[in-house]
Amino acid sequence: MGVCFSTEIKDKSSFHTGVDTDGNDHSTNSSKVSSVPPTPRSEGEILQSLNLKSFSFSDLKTSTRNFRPDSVLGEGGFGSVFKGWIDEQSFAATKPGTGMVIAVKKLNQESFQGHREWLAEVNYLGQFSHPNLVQLIGYCLEDEQRLLVYEFMPRGSLENHLFRRGSYFQPLSWSLRLKAALGAAKGLAFLHSAKTKVIYRDFKTSNVLLDSNYNAKLSDFGLAKDGPIGDKSHVSTRVMGTYGYTAPEYLATGHLTSKSDVYSFGVVLLEMISGQRAIDKNRQFGKHSLVEWAKPYMAHKRKVLRVIDSRLEGQYTLEAAHAVANISYRCLSIEPRFRPSMAEVVKELEKLQEPKETRPRRHSSHGTRTRRLSSGGLAAADDAGLGAYPRPQASLPSK
Repeated sequence: MGVCFSTEIKDKSSFHTGVDTDGNDHSTNSSKVSSVPPTPRSEGEILQSLNLKSFSFSDLKTSTRNFRPDSVLGEGGFGSVFKGWIDEQSFAATKPGTGMVIAVKKLNQESFQGHREWLAEVNYLGQFSHPNLVQLIGYCLEDEQRLLVYEFMPRGSLENHLFRRGSYFQPLSWSLRLKAALGAAKGLAFLHSAKTKVIYRDFKTSNVLLDSNYNAKLSDFGLAKDGPIGDKSHVSTRVMGTYGYTAPEYLATGHLTSKSDVYSFGVVLLEMISGQRAIDKNRQFGKHSLVEWAKPYMAHKRKVLRVIDSRLEGQYTLEAAHAVANISYRCLSIEPRFRPSMAEVVKELEKLQEPKETRPRRHSSHGTRTRRLSSGGLAAADDAGLGAYPRPQASLPSK
């Protein structure tokens, strides 16, 4: 139920399927087969302590111009996302083009068990405030209507910036990719902190959104889980997530830990430096899985260049490429205990955020320097629809 707020493209987000670890099959003919098991934060009702605005359905109808088709920002398994406007002070609906822009996600009433995911989103995002988490402004719970109101993220998803192809836009630059990686890592580190203890469980490029300055924020908390407490080492749960991003031990056992998120981060970081999707059946045989193909090259300083996106030539040093690939490589360790914590990942990525005035000579495979792409070069790309709703990704099988 990933949220993405930018130009209009109609698509479906990833579907989450699964079977409880007790063996009970929850599958139906619906594409939305299962949902988040209840947690202390998402069980039953909205937490009373949340500082969220409770919107009326009529307010949101007015804000989005009665949910008109030309207000649609995107569509997914959860429902549709609409662009709207509200007053910054009173949060009352305003005329289009005035006040604060918002994104309104409206639950499809035919969505199977969508209320539970909706409730998890409210209870998690509603109690957290962090620069690298999308801000949830409020919600609507009225009769059968379930809506969520978010801050508007004008540059859309990281997925679209990485994987959209076309002559009308420039690819996301090396420095902006590192900036987005650091922001996403900070979001996960915050969730994993001793105070918060939350496992995100569905980290992927379509759930990382970018604001106007390319600051990354995590969205979509429908699959989030409270982490283990006391002397417990893991949480036992049904296997849910998206193909290509899920940690192998979680797939095999249903045992969920913060290191499961670390593995997913390693996949996304690899996607960021390679410009390739985690799973792509259109690639030649042996390269369908990005992780399986790239891992043999990632630990070698020279061979790692085979993995780096060729569109980034001239924008990085060999040392920086090796350092980032090494972070991804360690996050992708088969043994969870060998993976770094997200706090450690943040520290390593912070060291690679180079000040412009001290930025060293860039690597070029042809032995020459090439012009570095500026962040401003992406404006035309966004206008052309680069920040649109993510395309569908395969869900995990029932487990």
